[in-house]
Amino acid sequence: MKKNYKKTLLACYLGFVTQAITANFAPLLFLKFHKDYGISLGKIALIPTAFFLTQLLVDAFCARFVDSIGYRRSIVISEISSGLGLAGLAFLPDLFADPFVGVMICVVIYSVGSGLIEVLVSPIVEACPFEHKAAVMSLLHSFYCWGFVGVILLSTLFFAVFGIEHWKWLACLWSLVPLYNIYNFATCPIERLTEEGKGMKIRDLFQLPVFWLATLLMVCVGACENSMGQWASAFAEAALGFTKTVGDLVGPCLFAATMGVSRGIYGKFGPRMNLAKFMIGSGVLCLCCYLLASLPISPVLGLVGCICCGFSVGIMWPGTISITSPRLPRGGTALFAMLAMSGDLGGAVGPSLIGTVSQKAGNNLQAGMLAGCVFPLVLVVALILLNRKAADR
Repeated sequence: MKKNYKKTLLACYLGFVTQAITANFAPLLFLKFHKDYGISLGKIALIPTAFFLTQLLVDAFCARFVDSIGYRRSIVISEISSGLGLAGLAFLPDLFADPFVGVMICVVIYSVGSGLIEVLVSPIVEACPFEHKAAVMSLLHSFYCWGFVGVILLSTLFFAVFGIEHWKWLACLWSLVPLYNIYNFATCPIERLTEEGKGMKIRDLFQLPVFWLATLLMVCVGACENSMGQWASAFAEAALGFTKTVGDLVGPCLFAATMGVSRGIYGKFGPRMNLAKFMIGSGVLCLCCYLLASLPISPVLGLVGCICCGFSVGIMWPGTISITSPRLPRGGTALFAMLAMSGDLGGAVGPSLIGTVSQKAGNNLQAGMLAGCVFPLVLVVALILLNRKAADR
């Protein structure tokens, strides 16, 4: 019987939608947590820190143990964890004397699911016998962007129609996405990237210059993507005087939408495009966007730079996976886990650098963005070196 890999692809699409829900739903409720549960803003700031720290730990865990556990069991666990964590937000905080404890338990639970999705979905698709895998990978990663946009828009619509006081119902509704996807991953065909016991170990990867170039590239990719994405709302508020809610819609939503468009374009026309050239061109555009956002010419132009940056970084994460995997065919789970860890590390370092420099410059966000130009600059250099190294082989 012919295997239905389209079902695998659908499950992976919904996997990235699930990750977008886990990453972006709780931040919409930060002020609600503060008001209803009396959680201080300082404690609330620990929620995204716990989310990304848990993902980093899961990345490290995957590099060592997923091959022995198995892809199917691991990815099903990711959906169970994501669904339970999201649904738990509606109940668990009320069971503790300090509701913050319940919130953090839920965050850690669904962060485990998000981390597993981040590591496993890409190699699952890479192992499928699709033609033009770089294009398939780009389209796959676009579903995180559309999930991001969907979470913001649909949640905002729900709050407008039913009121934000009914957010617990929405948490349960969002949890249905991963809970439904359990069936897809449990029944779809899943192949292995490498034969059992033939995949490279982390120590083997550390000995390869190509791996270190790819790691540097992913750190810069994570920094470029998350730095601009997290500050886009602030630019929207500063540029046009929008409220925080409207700023979130105009800034992060448009950033995610343009990022999804970039991935969708390569997913559609990738077979006719040169991935390396497209990535280098996108890296140059990313540098220009950071410069535009950093120049005190016009806040509106700064906002345009933020939004266009989404398009420029769109191809970077899936593109890096696509150009690295064929160069390290025995990389296996360890390679994908280390690349994901590097991207998460960049996502943690980048926004922090921009915020620190902005504060030291008298809360000047443009100065922070100027410092952030180092990430797209190094990214372009790393891309050129990686492609040169491939040409020399």
